Formats: sequence, structure tokens, C-alpha cells
Amino acid sequence: MRPASRSGPCAAALVLVACASLCTGLTCVCQLCEKTNFTCETEGACWASVMLTNGRQEVIKACVSLPQLKAQIFCHSSKNITKTECCYTDFCNNITINLSTGQDTSSKSKLRPVELTVVITVPICILSVALMVTLYTYQGNHCRFRKKRRPNIEEPLSECSLVNPGKTLKDLIFDMTTSGSGSGLPLLVQRTIARTIVLQEIVGKGRFGEVWRGKWCGEDVAVKIFSSRDERSWFREAEIYQTIMLRHENILGFIAADNKDNGTWTQLWLVSEYYEHGSLFDYLNSNTVTANGMIKLIFSIASGVAHLHMEIVGTQGKPAISHRDLKSKNILVKRNETCAIADLGLAVKHDSLLNTIDIPQNPRVGTKRYMAPEILDDTMNINIFESFKRADIYSLGLVYWEISRRCSVGGNVEEYQLPYYNAVPSDPSIEDMRKALRVMGRIMRECWYANGAARLTALRIKKTISQLCVQQDSKA
Repeated sequence: MRPASRSGPCAAALVLVACASLCTGLTCVCQLCEKTNFTCETEGACWASVMLTNGRQEVIKACVSLPQLKAQIFCHSSKNITKTECCYTDFCNNITINLSTGQDTSSKSKLRPVELTVVITVPICILSVALMVTLYTYQGNHCRFRKKRRPNIEEPLSECSLVNPGKTLKDLIFDMTTSGSGSGLPLLVQRTIARTIVLQEIVGKGRFGEVWRGKWCGEDVAVKIFSSRDERSWFREAEIYQTIMLRHENILGFIAADNKDNGTWTQLWLVSEYYEHGSLFDYLNSNTVTANGMIKLIFSIASGVAHLHMEIVGTQGKPAISHRDLKSKNILVKRNETCAIADLGLAVKHDSLLNTIDIPQNPRVGTKRYMAPEILDDTMNINIFESFKRADIYSLGLVYWEISRRCSVGGNVEEYQLPYYNAVPSDPSIEDMRKALRVMGRIMRECWYANGAARLTALRIKKTISQLCVQQDSKA
């Protein structure tokens, strides 16, 4: 009996170790985790995936969280595009995997090292768990198991089977952004989606490049294609869209970012939701709005700007963001005739803990016609984040002016025009805008004098503005 009593503490210790192992998270290899010595911890699974990129096999190793496992996209392989391994022991993703060539069929019947490890260790784990449950039941304690085994789901899938059957892109994004991260799809999923899009037609052009309507598994998506010389704008915009907790119904729905090499040059893709009405600029050019329609548009824009500007404090918090190029061409109109704010390539983020402002290293500036006076006069304090938000509000007021001109009341409506259309040329310079603002600002102040006798006459106002019109015509 004495030897048995000596072995009791050892068995209990082994059980406690087993319980600790089962009740804590996995430790996995993570290529992108430099700050944690290239390791990560998760309660889900370790993940390794290989993808064919420009003729080369590109391997990614990381952790998959429980919410991401529930989305059921990470442990699937995609025929001829990706091969993925999910496993459930520490550092089990520290393996070498390759895309199948379709020639080696004999190897399918052989157990891989990870599978062999599982075959050996599972019976031991089962015995340990049984012993542990017996001991803890006897002592009146319970151990909560947080690791859940999942079936092996390694069957090759088609490109469109990255999501569950019947799930749309919207469902996929919802699953990922409500799981806690709120920062969009993982890189590998983004690249897989982007590489299976078929471009249909050009729907817009700008100084950055082109916007195309594309098809992914029967769904319309918008593909913004940047030229390689504008890589900074592409990278910055993709970075901003993947900010934690950014997703909002009045901010353009980001899907994926990828670089596409066609052998001659590199295209930089930004994939997002497709809105058939196009930009607010296009919409107002071809449509008038009712009073209720106007309110619906301006409220949705205000909601999007408010979400951008708002800081969300917490572990999964969101920094305050300023757009810096708010205008009707950078706002899109959805099918329900509400708006979504787009084009975040010039946006700045504010870190309230460090009190720092993340300004992109981008030589581009905003649109002069919509610039606040303090930007035009170079008097804005760029060290105070509130300055950027206030400049956004100035631009927002001009957008509201554009919308209000197209509001039909009693059958009366004005033709669409850009702000200051009668005061500056079609492509105004900084000096053109400064002069127009000085004149318009002085006129408005003199119209608003508290002393009625000091206010301008209508004739004086007409003559002053006509001078601006004459100067504009002479430049044109």
C-alpha cells in the first residue's frame, strides 16, 4: 500500500499538468508576430497555409481564434490555389507544406508527422482526461475544457467555397467583423478573393487610376486599381480600411487588397462593395431629391463622418480618424439612397494614449475647392488632431450645399454645380481659392452686421460678386 500512496501525488501532478495544458490556449508559430518572438497564443487552432503567388509557393503560419474557426473558412483548402492545415497542439503548424501537383497519390495513404503525433497522443490524452475527471469529481471540483476538437475538413474546395454554401460576401464579412476584430478579412482570404474576381467594365477614373465593376462568384464588387507609382496611396487606404472597429454602414465596405502582376507591370487592387448609383457627384448630376431624400442623404453622411471622427476606447478600440479629402466625388450612394464615405487614402489617425497623429507619407493633398480656409492660408495647427476634424466639417458643409441645390421644392430646383462654381476656375489654384474665400467671407460678415445700417445693399453685393465672375471668365 505504501508504494501506491507514493504514486498518488505523481499521478495527481500529471493530471494537473494535463488539465493546465487543456485549459490554456495553444502556442503556435506566427510569421508576422515579431514583437512576441514569432509566436502567438489562441484558444482555436494553429494554422499553416501555402498559396501560389506569381509562380512561387508562399507559406503563411499563424493562429486562428475560436470566432475565426466558427466562420469555417480557415481550415479549408482551395484546389490549385491554397492548401491549408489546422492543428491543435503547441507549435504543430511548424511544418513544411506544398501545393499538391496531382501526381502523388500514394502519399495520401501515409500518415504525416502531425497526424502520427495525434494518433499516438490522443489515447494518452483520453486516459489523462478520464483520470483527471475522476479525481476532480472526487474532490468536488470541475475543469472547464476550452479546447474543442473539430473534424478534419481537408477536402479540396472550389474558389467560391471559401465560405459556407449559400453565404454571400456580406455574410462572410459580417461573420468576421462581429467576431471581435472588426478589422476585416485575413490577408490570405483577401488575396484568394481578389485572385478569383473577373473584371467586367470600367465605371470610373481618377488621378489614382481606374474603378472597375467586377464579379466574384456571381456577386458585383468594385475594384479600384492603382498604378504602381501610387503605391503609397494604395497601401495607406488598405491600412485605414482595416482599422479595428472601422466598419460602419455609412463607410464603404472594404473586402480585400492585393497586388496583381501580369508579367509587364504590377496592379494594386482595392476590392470593396459595389454601389450601382456611383458617387454622390454623379448621382446629383442626374437626379433631384425631395426634402426627405435630402435629409436621408445628409444624415447618412453625418453618421459616417461621426464614426470616423469618434474614438472607441477599449482593448478592441478604434482611433479617431480624419478623412482630409471629403467631397461629393469621394462619397458613394447606396441602393437605398443613403451614402457611404470612401477614398480614405489621405486619412490621418490619432493615438490618444501617445497623443500622436499618424499622417501618411503621401505627397498628395486634398481637393483645393473643398479645403478649409485655415489649410489654404497655412495657419492650421497640424499638431492638434481637432484641427483635422474641423477641416472635415468645412468640407462637409460644402457637400451639403451641393445636395441642397438639387432639392426639389414645389417643382423648383437648381442645376447641379460644384462649390464656388461662379467664383473660381474649373481647376482652381490655392490662390484662386484664397481670394474667393476672402471676398465671400467679407461679404457674408457685412451682410450679418448687428447694426442694420451697416449692412451691404443688394446692388453692392451683386457688383462685388460680378467682379469675381469676370475674373473667372478671363482666366477661362
